[in-house]
Amino acid sequence: MYLKGEVSHEARALPDRMQRSETETVLAAESFRDSMRKRHSVRQFSARDVPGGVIAACVAAAGSAPSGANHQPWHFAAIRDPAMKARIREAAEKEERAFYSGGAGDEWLAALEPIGTGISKPHLTACALADRGLCPELWHDGRWGPLQKRLCARKCGHRDRVSDRGHSSCGPGVSGTHAQSMKFLAAFCGRPAHEKAVMILPVGYPADDATVPAEAKRKKPLDEIMRVFG
Repeated sequence: MYLKGEVSHEARALPDRMQRSETETVLAAESFRDSMRKRHSVRQFSARDVPGGVIAACVAAAGSAPSGANHQPWHFAAIRDPAMKARIREAAEKEERAFYSGGAGDEWLAALEPIGTGISKPHLTACALADRGLCPELWHDGRWGPLQKRLCARKCGHRDRVSDRGHSSCGPGVSGTHAQSMKFLAAFCGRPAHEKAVMILPVGYPADDATVPAEAKRKKPLDEIMRVFG
């Protein structure tokens, strides 16, 4: 975004101060918790189109996620072209075939079994109308190292949450594909060769008969994931 010496530090007064009472803070946190409990990874999509304005608003909101030195080393490629989606699906299924044929190891495959995932990835091409489908791809600038890669993943999660918090009625399904293994994606989407895809996010409205694995709804209780000191 900028190089050393091009900009200097300038302190400004906090522009947007969201000051809530303790009661309001608790209610807001509980509301967000309840919203997140309704968030699902969908892999069966309807043919209903997702308006471009909805996606643009969600990605713009995701762009507010923090990053190291505020360099924002990410890019979304919104893919509606059916031929492009088909090629991505073909490449993804090739990687998954190797993954499920022994590359993952027995323990990991056993852990995935209750989730019901497999080699076939029809949601990568069926995430909307054939000529209006959308598969955003998040990229990170490979020159900035693993920390920025993790920050990009956090941005991806931020964008995922935004789309599920009532800002749109899109039901995103995050695929289990190995996006980083598909090295052709950079050139495919007109990005620099040093960039790597971090995640593929099929986006669309859930089909009427959409399902989720029962195991995915089993969450650990709070006392198993949190410990308070002091």
